[in-house]
Amino acid sequence: MTDILGEEHRNRWLPRCAGILTVSRKVGFHLAFACMATLVVASLARAQSIDDVHVEPREKPNPALPTADPNRTRDFSSPEGHAKPLRSDADLVLVPVTVTDAMNRPVTNLRKQDFALFEEEKPQEIQYFFEDEEPLSVAILMDVSESMRNKIDTEREALEDFFKNANPQDEYFAITFSNRPTVVASATTSIEEMERQLMLAQPGGPTAMLDAIYLAEAQLRHAKYKRRAIVVFSDGGDNVSRYSHKEIKGLVRERDVEVYAIGLFETSFFATVEEKLGKMWLSEITDCTGGRTIAVQNRTKVLEAAAAVSREIRTQYVLGYHPTRRRDGKWRKIKVRLPSSTAEKPLRAYYKQGYISLEK
Repeated sequence: MTDILGEEHRNRWLPRCAGILTVSRKVGFHLAFACMATLVVASLARAQSIDDVHVEPREKPNPALPTADPNRTRDFSSPEGHAKPLRSDADLVLVPVTVTDAMNRPVTNLRKQDFALFEEEKPQEIQYFFEDEEPLSVAILMDVSESMRNKIDTEREALEDFFKNANPQDEYFAITFSNRPTVVASATTSIEEMERQLMLAQPGGPTAMLDAIYLAEAQLRHAKYKRRAIVVFSDGGDNVSRYSHKEIKGLVRERDVEVYAIGLFETSFFATVEEKLGKMWLSEITDCTGGRTIAVQNRTKVLEAAAAVSREIRTQYVLGYHPTRRRDGKWRKIKVRLPSSTAEKPLRAYYKQGYISLEK
């Protein structure tokens, strides 16, 4: 079984081993042997199953870990090649857009003239326009850490409403996470059985939400459908993930996946720093993918939000254009406006806000 994180872990371990070997010639051989033995044991432990996480929580953040550079495409898994977000070929940019009204309901039946598209503030001619009704693959992420204990019943009800509005033709799989993420239901699992497995999950332990998003994105690379989404049910806190917020934001920003979140937040004097920052962390991750975070604080709104997201991820417009500027390998900022939006009938567009203009 291929170790998804094997190469990255080796890259992080080897520099440490090299540093150890310079301490003393006399003890160098023994230290090198111990280092290599540690690598072998760690690799074997992680290679047991793709469903068994492949991300090991750490007790505290490691400032030595690499961070994602927002100005370049980065391959987080293998040397197979760079991701090409928004692009169908070298000269065509495709921008998926979701539109909602003031009640958070998806808006359908819009026309090309209802949109205005800009790249680096310069207007672009929309040459291709269609509603994307193709099936999609969806990863459901359920937070079952200790911070969710007093919200677990609401979270379960939200999941139930999400699946009530799900399309059986879509592909789903589910991941729960506390101290580490675990795949509890694969794409071959029925929606009914997947829902049952999630309802059985019991809260407890710290939170590895960022590792769960990493695992979901890795699983989606092998998904059945081209359209892919991640839906997170959480309070946004994280305190044990191996991957940093900046790394995961960079990862999903560059991949062809939309991330949505149902944020179960509550105001409390005793809330941890992670819980207080949860809304901001979730929003920064979801917004850069063309998805969004719906923040809710009461049971009724949670159910409405879950149903809305379930419908929204299947309702999408695609705007296509040929960029007027030459390709230079830099980040290009995109903006979509809705001239048809009015004060009486306000509309909101959600879309990925840029792409890497790959050089020829």
